[in-house]
Amino acid sequence: PPSSPISTRREFSEFSSNSGSTPPSFERITDMYGPYPLSFTAEDGDIVVRSRDFPELLTAGGTEAEAAELAEDALVVVALGRRGDGEPLPAPSRPEAGERLVHLPAAVTAKLAVIDAFEARGISKAELARRLGVAVNEAQRILDVDHKTKLDRLDAAARALGVRLIVTAEAA
Repeated sequence: PPSSPISTRREFSEFSSNSGSTPPSFERITDMYGPYPLSFTAEDGDIVVRSRDFPELLTAGGTEAEAAELAEDALVVVALGRRGDGEPLPAPSRPEAGERLVHLPAAVTAKLAVIDAFEARGISKAELARRLGVAVNEAQRILDVDHKTKLDRLDAAARALGVRLIVTAEAA
């Protein structure tokens, strides 16, 4: 179970035995894409934000509110940058005293889950396009970290990959 009451998860569902597909080596995996603990410290009149999980994340704002907004944006940039480079995301560290938990937006976690499911299935982009009934360039856009994809399209891609996206909403 997650250590935080707020979670965004991906679930890889077991293939049915009559699906005609070769199941991957796992039956079900639940994984989190955050939240990630970030430190917010006052330095030279700004609030500077850093991450132990993403050493390349560094941003600052003139106010707490601005720093919090920029922190989420920076987290998105580094997470998508790593996946775009073919690197996995680190598991979130346990928060330390003074750190705040920052979540990736739901659309980003859905995109990451679809990309991970696609890679786990080992199929081609052409096969994903066939399963979705779309052109190959549309499947490429769905898997492109730099292309925004609507949630309904990500959900369809997830289902075509044997994955169920789960979105939860809780008080902010």
